[in-house]
Amino acid sequence: MSEAQDKPNLRVKGRLMSASEIERTLVRVAHEIVEKSNGSEDLALVGIKRRGIPLAERLGKLISGIEKRPVDTGMLDIQFYRDDLSTTGVRPVVTSGAIGCDVNGRDVVLCDDVLYTGRTIRAALDALFDHGRPRRVQLAVLIDRGHRELPIEATYIGKRVPTSSREIIEVKFHEVDNEDQVLLVERVD
Repeated sequence: MSEAQDKPNLRVKGRLMSASEIERTLVRVAHEIVEKSNGSEDLALVGIKRRGIPLAERLGKLISGIEKRPVDTGMLDIQFYRDDLSTTGVRPVVTSGAIGCDVNGRDVVLCDDVLYTGRTIRAALDALFDHGRPRRVQLAVLIDRGHRELPIEATYIGKRVPTSSREIIEVKFHEVDNEDQVLLVERVD
């Protein structure tokens, strides 16, 4: 069930991507990552919690199939790094290995479902650098909807979807939501 169906002030305007469209898009993005990275030797994919994790894992499996070798994947929980939360609390303690893979000296591709203002990615970069010093950091997103507040751009984009400020992109992954689809949802008053 969609978040919009649970909340009376949201309505689904349309489906932007089906499960098969998501899969085809991820195959294309996986090939782009391999091409731009000259293979997968020093590559690590790091998903931003929540829906960036299944995105990183799916891309990792696809790249492993292309390259015939495993690709490290990890995850970041950025809730304590957000700049839109209260700053009165203490800085989070980062434990080594919490990310799930070594990022030092590697090409890291941060993965997230939707790129909007850029604030999530800024927080993810702070968290990532608390875990080590990558050689290069790139960004892969399934949907880029514009409206940036920070100068952040994705290297790999599944689909660009211009939106209004009243619209919301809902990405659903089977691993989190028991279904695969991308919906365009609108706030109604």
